[in-house]
Amino acid sequence: MRETNEHEVVNAILYLLKAGCDWRMLPHDFPKWQTVFDYFTKWKKDGTWKKIHDCLKDKVRLKVGKRKKATAGIIDSQSVKTGKKGEFVAMMLVKK
Repeated sequence: MRETNEHEVVNAILYLLKAGCDWRMLPHDFPKWQTVFDYFTKWKKDGTWKKIHDCLKDKVRLKVGKRKKATAGIIDSQSVKTGKKGEFVAMMLVKK
């Protein structure tokens, strides 16, 4: 039998995300912060968080009438860095 209630661990992680507080500031009615941190790290390393994210994303897309997987993407200058900060060379067109 498991000593730690994983449902409470997930609740604690969601609390941390919502509150934006430090691990050590986790209220005492949740499992110990070290335990929550250990589960979070384990689930990050083994891909659990990515699986949850992907599953929820697919369900939301289907619910709003879209395909499960995106068929297009948008990239703008705020998302893609073209060179070192302050350099204009990478962004300038070459005149012929």
